[in-house]
Amino acid sequence: MVPRIFGSVGILLFLAVWCSGTGAHMNSGLWLCQPAPMCGHRMYNPLEECCDHDTILPLNRTHLCGPNCTFWPCLELCCPESFGPQRRFVVRLKVQGRKSRCRSSPISRVCARHTYSEGFA
Repeated sequence: MVPRIFGSVGILLFLAVWCSGTGAHMNSGLWLCQPAPMCGHRMYNPLEECCDHDTILPLNRTHLCGPNCTFWPCLELCCPESFGPQRRFVVRLKVQGRKSRCRSSPISRVCARHTYSEGFA
């Protein structure tokens, strides 16, 4: 087991000092010298993960939107469109850089309607 010398604050402080050094980081495109994306109080890699309601998820994770319709929570929203005996869900696209909401996001696809009698309550 490798001993843990730095906590996350220590690592961020080290990177801040290292990146502000002699200018060697200029034009090098080092990802380490960019602000770390945060999800709640945890860092994550946006090339492999996303932050969904303070939860880090892999980009390829899917969830159900209604009983038979899947969506990618990193890229899409599952929005209930109608209630009552026949429920209908709509998958909407998340807009990068903005807080996506069901009312204002563009529709990706409509999930099939299901009634309570089909086992979905």
